[in-house]
Amino acid sequence: MKQKKWATTLGAMLLATSLAACGDTNDTTEEDQAIDVTEEQIAEQEDEHGAMDHSGSGEVPAGLEEATDPTYPIDSTAVLTADHMLEMEGAEAKIVGAYETTAYAVTYTPTDGGEPVEDHKWVIHEEIDTSEPAPLADGTEVTLQADHMDGMDGATATIESSEETTVYMVNFMLQDGSEVTNHKWVTESELQPKE
Repeated sequence: MKQKKWATTLGAMLLATSLAACGDTNDTTEEDQAIDVTEEQIAEQEDEHGAMDHSGSGEVPAGLEEATDPTYPIDSTAVLTADHMLEMEGAEAKIVGAYETTAYAVTYTPTDGGEPVEDHKWVIHEEIDTSEPAPLADGTEVTLQADHMDGMDGATATIESSEETTVYMVNFMLQDGSEVTNHKWVTESELQPKE
């Protein structure tokens, strides 16, 4: 009698376990959904913006003038408010370069056949093949001489907007713990003091 009761209890437990395992496989936790959204955002940005070379060599174009009295001096730290790259906003950045120039948001089609990139921020005046003085007018068609992203160097681009500002080259950490070094560019308005 005890064996039959034990077997019935064991059977009920196994049935409950198998029913739980066969439940709706679409149920996800909020954490899972947050991870999915992040992965979708990363994939979407890669589709729209191609492969961005987050780190750079630290070399700057000829003729680019160092800022004489930048708001954020070299070796100081600031918080990034820029959102034109995932994992950038809110990161603490170390300033490794500060330059006076005109920064442009541009739309271009990569030379490697990738999808058009709209409103890419930023390309500076010294990274454009032109003898015209800055700032160039919105709508001007130019040839890029920057290599921040695959297919950018040599691409034909249209100026969407311009900003005469101090641009900064920065080092910062991504959420996965990897370091981005000599990233080009963030503008003064995309930084805020560290509290």
